[in-house]
Amino acid sequence: MWWSAAPMLEMLWEAQNPHHTLEGRFGFSDGRAAGRWVADTLDKHWGVRIDSCERIVMSGGNALAWVSTPTGRLLAKWSVVPDRLPRLAETARLTNWLHGRGLPVSAPVPARDGRLQVEVDRVSMGLQREIVGDLLDTADSNQVRAAGAVLARLQDALAAYPDADQIPAFAVPSEPLVARITDWLDSRADHLPAAARDTLRGLVSSAPPDRLPQQLVHFDFRSANILCDRGEITAILDFEEAQREHRLVELARAAVLLGTRYHNWGPVPAEVRADFLTGYQSERPLTPAEADWMDILLLWQSLAMVPSGDDPTGWGPSALSQLTRP
Repeated sequence: MWWSAAPMLEMLWEAQNPHHTLEGRFGFSDGRAAGRWVADTLDKHWGVRIDSCERIVMSGGNALAWVSTPTGRLLAKWSVVPDRLPRLAETARLTNWLHGRGLPVSAPVPARDGRLQVEVDRVSMGLQREIVGDLLDTADSNQVRAAGAVLARLQDALAAYPDADQIPAFAVPSEPLVARITDWLDSRADHLPAAARDTLRGLVSSAPPDRLPQQLVHFDFRSANILCDRGEITAILDFEEAQREHRLVELARAAVLLGTRYHNWGPVPAEVRADFLTGYQSERPLTPAEADWMDILLLWQSLAMVPSGDDPTGWGPSALSQLTRP
């Protein structure tokens, strides 16, 4: 039978033993037991018979299983975090809606009863088809510009999503951006050089009026969640962080974090950020006031990534280099 070979177990980003994690967090004695449960769940709720469960990757309270079937490879993702289950159901609906509008997302496969996310015994599972592609390579300027253009189109679609208010909200500050950045400078930036803090404070004091409306955004748009194939963006993954925010805050955050994956997060060069913004503006040019805000938001998001202690990947030098740009 297919489960004679146990699936390979991995951790996505944590330095934990995957065998211990599988038992401690997910309640399975070993990989074979987890694989059998995945097979039984897919058979019962989706009517899918699998040939093998090849790999299980874990992250926090989530697990992702790659399975092979007679009609192709599928990915089954489940969560055991009770507080996130309502959000998973809503983000599955959102992803399905985006797929219907031609956005490159990994659309959920409906279960037998039509549900896009199935909850059983306080475990929530969704099923997707495997999408061909590799993680975004920020050394490829064509991929970077394509990613910027796709983010602009995605934000336009998310702004029109009719059920945004149904997604359980994270605690997003409602204060104007000037107040948010000033509060951050006053409470969380003591480890930064005074010149950096003073520069950002000066930019904020002369900022254009904050007329940037909030909307639903992805808010985790980076290499770890973007698949590319032959220069095309084939999938934007993982909408679990979707929330209301200014679209330019997301754009700045994405430009700063674009190269990050699972380990050893580090900044991208200024040229990569510029290519990303060029791609974005090919779909949605910024107004002069928005361009002024982007300079502020890029510096803010860059400085926010600078750690207070060791900085092995160079966030500090990257952020401080923006102070000397004309």
